[in-house]
Amino acid sequence: MPVLIRSAGRVLGPLVLALPALLVACTSEQPPTPPPVDPGPVEVDAARDELAALAAAAQDRHLVAQYVYSQAGKPDRTIVFTSANDGSWRVDVPGGALGGTADVSMASTADGLFQCALPSAGHTASASCVRLGDRDDAIPRRSDPRVQHLLTDWLNVLTDRRAPLAVAPANAPEGLTGTCYSVDSTSASLNAPLDVGIYCYDQDGTPTGVRTGGGTLRLAAAPGPAPATVQLAGPVVIDREPLDTAAPPTPDPSESPSAGTP
Repeated sequence: MPVLIRSAGRVLGPLVLALPALLVACTSEQPPTPPPVDPGPVEVDAARDELAALAAAAQDRHLVAQYVYSQAGKPDRTIVFTSANDGSWRVDVPGGALGGTADVSMASTADGLFQCALPSAGHTASASCVRLGDRDDAIPRRSDPRVQHLLTDWLNVLTDRRAPLAVAPANAPEGLTGTCYSVDSTSASLNAPLDVGIYCYDQDGTPTGVRTGGGTLRLAAAPGPAPATVQLAGPVVIDREPLDTAAPPTPDPSESPSAGTP
């Protein structure tokens, strides 16, 4: 019996001595890093939601409002915006064509999209309108005064969650009021869906002002009630082209006939 105990001791002795070393080796090995936890859907940007809600309210806001439009190097102009109860709209833009010498009115009705030339220095004839296309068509670039977009179709972009926009709260620029948001484009395309800038709205959806690289639009007075529909500034004609925004080229004196030429 004593022989067996001594033999067991000789066998267990090395195991007992080796056990602490094995434990140290095991504890020194760090457990594998667990896989990252799926964060789930990205949280909706609160500022983007707030602006989209205000823009949606602006789409439903029917009114007649006057805005002051300021651009660097140009005198301030009074823009009259009408959003009628039937969804038609009209924006009167002094100096909106022919390099600022002609006044125009842009309008969208059930009959289409129109540019109306108003009597002014660059257009002395009576008011008349040209149909540009269907009411949702794009205005030809050469005839587009652009300021009307701030109050009309760019609201569709601000309410579209798929539009490539980055939105953040912003302080109201000097002269503007309301709740304001900085809007930037995240698209690499040169054709941004709207002009980047600061867009401001009252809580009822009234656009109170916009500042972009093109200028600043600010609400001049409390809006008035909307009409049932908008009226075009003049009759629709087919015998003239829409007015361009650019000034007409200066005639070359060398190409003019001499005084003696019949």
